[in-house]
Amino acid sequence: MSIENLFTVVPPQSVGSDTPSEQFDTLLDRPGFRLERIVSTGQATPAGEWLCQPHAEWVVLLAGSAAVRFDDELESRSLRPGDVLHIAPDRRHRVERTDASAATVWLALHYDGVKHDAAIHDVEDSRP
Repeated sequence: MSIENLFTVVPPQSVGSDTPSEQFDTLLDRPGFRLERIVSTGQATPAGEWLCQPHAEWVVLLAGSAAVRFDDELESRSLRPGDVLHIAPDRRHRVERTDASAATVWLALHYDGVKHDAAIHDVEDSRP
């Protein structure tokens, strides 16, 4: 899919409706990494399920709001526009919520990574 503006989202009638899935648009796909835009409209990982992937993921929230929880943490992390999050390979996580009243726009970079990349800091490290 060709996207000319990262903020061009799903039609307004889909925001806040019972849309069953998020919108995933691959922007760049090369060996070792994939850049995608994700548009969420109230979706969350189903109760009791966890996501776990063999590659690393770096995410920035561009619009809307969300909460992400890691299996090894007690509290979820609330994300707002501009917040970044690094998800190490094989780290169990879940999306607890996304904004149901406005589109939540994510930019996600999936790449071959190591379990801990000290050069990447997430929202917990960068907030004042």
